[in-house]
Amino acid sequence: MTRSPAVPGGTLVLDSEGLAKAVLRDRTVTAWLAMSRADDLRVITSAATLVEVVHPRINRPALEWTLSRLVVEPVTESIARHAAALLADAGLHGHTYAIDAMLSATALAAPGPATVLTSDPEDLTALCGGHVTVIKI
Repeated sequence: MTRSPAVPGGTLVLDSEGLAKAVLRDRTVTAWLAMSRADDLRVITSAATLVEVVHPRINRPALEWTLSRLVVEPVTESIARHAAALLADAGLHGHTYAIDAMLSATALAAPGPATVLTSDPEDLTALCGGHVTVIKI
């Protein structure tokens, strides 16, 4: 993989699609993870993301192995309140955006700069307000 202009410099954040692709050992996500390990960067996801990723057909051993290689950040009251504020600031509301908002608040709280790998760059960009790099996968 050639380095993108948006190279992670502090924390790599996986949304549900990023985590699911990591479990499936997708080449692009695997390359990002290898680059992060080589650069000694934190790789995280939100505990809320697990709600989207866990389903009956997921390979549980592969999921558990993947999770053992990253940090699952808890959804604290502070993160939840920040997520609610991000939703309000972006003019969004409801369950459709709730997990993205919690992931965004987690990314914004992480040591920066933060880069989010996502299948939903529009919503994450709106929620993060340009304070994190958002990469579509």
